[in-house]
Amino acid sequence: MRVAEVQHPHSLGRTGEVEDAELSARAAAGDRAAFGRLVERYAGQARRLAYAMLGSADDADDAAQDGFLAALKSIERYDPARPFGPWLLRIVANAAADRRRRLRVRATEVIPVDSPTGEPSPERVTDQNAFRAALNVALAKLPARQRIAVVLLDMEGYSHREIAEVVKVPEGTVRSDVFHARRALRDALAPWKGALEGK
Repeated sequence: MRVAEVQHPHSLGRTGEVEDAELSARAAAGDRAAFGRLVERYAGQARRLAYAMLGSADDADDAAQDGFLAALKSIERYDPARPFGPWLLRIVANAAADRRRRLRVRATEVIPVDSPTGEPSPERVTDQNAFRAALNVALAKLPARQRIAVVLLDMEGYSHREIAEVVKVPEGTVRSDVFHARRALRDALAPWKGALEGK
């Protein structure tokens, strides 16, 4: 399984939330297949969040799996009146934080990149890969809460309110974290401004 897999269940809107509530109720009643569907729906987001915290694809996969198991064990405590995604991602974030504490090492592996369609020039591919590596390094230098907030907002499309539920801080704190994270990333990636254009 690859951390870079793209799934955006968050974009499903109200219909997706209703289905999440139904699936979670079935899962709480012992339906493992229903929980499996929830895991499939949120696996990409969970892995990307864990990767943002750990910087290692293997550790992110392990943390996501730990989070899924913890969620399954506590599914009966999930409130179906609230969105499922933030609840699950909070558990995954806790699992990733636990793993990070155990590892006590911050890795800087590059997120796997899918082969792009078309055939860009070798120079452009090199620049894109170098930019992604620089972005990963810049993300790794952010405080954990800022990293989670900016990844969930800018890469996963969650709202400030939903991110506040994930990280358990006031919405205003999330907005501040995103502001500071974006500024730090902008400064760190300033040398890349315009570097990928025209190649």
